[in-house]
Amino acid sequence: MTRWVALLPAEGSESYEKAGTAAGVSASAVGPDLPGSFGGLGATWDLTSERSPAEVAAGLGLPEPLEAVALTPMHWSVVPLDGQRVKRTLLLAVRPGTAAELVARLEAELLAMPAHISTIRSWALSRVDQERTPSRWTHCWEQEFADVEGLTGEYLGHPFHWTCVDRWFDNEVPGAGVVEPLVAHVFCWSERAVLVDD
Repeated sequence: MTRWVALLPAEGSESYEKAGTAAGVSASAVGPDLPGSFGGLGATWDLTSERSPAEVAAGLGLPEPLEAVALTPMHWSVVPLDGQRVKRTLLLAVRPGTAAELVARLEAELLAMPAHISTIRSWALSRVDQERTPSRWTHCWEQEFADVEGLTGEYLGHPFHWTCVDRWFDNEVPGAGVVEPLVAHVFCWSERAVLVDD
């Protein structure tokens, strides 16, 4: 099984909800991106499947997702949370030629966020599988929150975010701005857990 994230147009995205019953699919969740999202296409489709999102969509007579990435999970933690939750996805691209040491430091500081930010529930950091899905994105950083305020409030406004993590996204910070300026920061409601133990 492979975890995938696909970006879809918002119009018609509800049709992808039936993917959860398709052959070879163990989990599927789709939702329109909420206000405040940017860099996406209008909806996000999380899929765990033996087949690619394009193959699953074709089997259901649905349009092929405009952008989909296969994920290679690095680290994750699953925290029980009942009912509806907000699933946030950050797709980012590390600049070509960035030293491996700097990439490792960026990853380590992303992974440190849950220890500082109490509103993060389940989370996962993955690299994009470039062999399966050649992509402009290199990493996918995902979290689940009990509500939107957990993301837009404590997470985005937390001192650890601004002092330790945000510098990696600022190309004016000498020696640290290694992330390309264009990112996909998208979040949507989900009726069930998206990030689960494999």
